[in-house]
Amino acid sequence: MSSGPIGKRYARALLSLSEEAKLTDRIARELTDVVASYETSRELREIFENPAIGAQTRGAVIDALARRMGLAPLLRNTLMLLSDRRRMRYLPQLAEAFQDLSEERTGRIRAEVTTAGAMPEAYFAELQRALEEVTGKKIVLQKKQDPALIGGVVTKVGDKVFDGSIQNRLRGLEEELLSR
Repeated sequence: MSSGPIGKRYARALLSLSEEAKLTDRIARELTDVVASYETSRELREIFENPAIGAQTRGAVIDALARRMGLAPLLRNTLMLLSDRRRMRYLPQLAEAFQDLSEERTGRIRAEVTTAGAMPEAYFAELQRALEEVTGKKIVLQKKQDPALIGGVVTKVGDKVFDGSIQNRLRGLEEELLSR
């Protein structure tokens, strides 16, 4: 998913306020948790996407969610603003843009590492060290598993993809054989 202009606008404002309050890391964690809840709960999405549900009901849901999850008041207020403006559907974009902007300001960069199965932590530590050496930035690893890879690793850093998967090698071999 790509963060759109609306998500970025709210993310910039939230980042500025969270930096002022020295809550950036907390807001980032809580935002990730809220987005996960929002994306996995059809009922929650319906509450915010249904025009028949009023602002008072949506506000009560946000208050309950904020209490249950222990959200910072700044994030609770941001959710209220999104709800009042009927823009909760942009929450995932806001979260992605917030994370990108926050990492950019702190000299960090995200690397998405997809493996076919579980790998030892020592592997990820070494990969992180190597990526930090190459990029000159602090790397934040996001680990994923995809059994379709068969084996190997696919690493995405920014807009660069390093595909060392067996699936990719087989695809290359197939193309080579078919071109003969």
